[in-house]
Amino acid sequence: MGKAKRYWLLKTEPSEWSWSDQDANGGISKWDGVKSKQAQKNLKSMASGDLCFFYHSGTKSRCVVGVVEVVREWYADDDDGEGVVDVKAVGEMRRFVDLKEMKGDKGIKDFVLFRQPRLSVVPVEDDVWKKICELGDGFWGNGKEDRESSDES
Repeated sequence: MGKAKRYWLLKTEPSEWSWSDQDANGGISKWDGVKSKQAQKNLKSMASGDLCFFYHSGTKSRCVVGVVEVVREWYADDDDGEGVVDVKAVGEMRRFVDLKEMKGDKGIKDFVLFRQPRLSVVPVEDDVWKKICELGDGFWGNGKEDRESSDES
């Protein structure tokens, strides 16, 4: 049997790389610029098929805006010598999930993001993933819209 799918959160400053940039880039990009040893360790732990929340950080907006999938596992990048993974856009959240909203939900009080807020690559436990997806009413591309439209016919 294959490895179980894992979940992650990838933080980015929207002025550096936004969801719009990811989407306009054909959906596939190299996730680079990760300097922290702990964040690099998390990148190395990712496997193809893992899903990641795309999180806008910064002062203006701190929220989950979309979901990407790991399509190429960790490799050394010739450009800067750091390790990177390649990710592909899966879909935008139906409703962005703000950091304050996540912190206010008792179901996700132990989220690593709250304990290590400066970490740019964060593991996400299964129950936290499900709860954030619930708060955001899922994401486009998760099959939910297909079921909804077929129910209406």
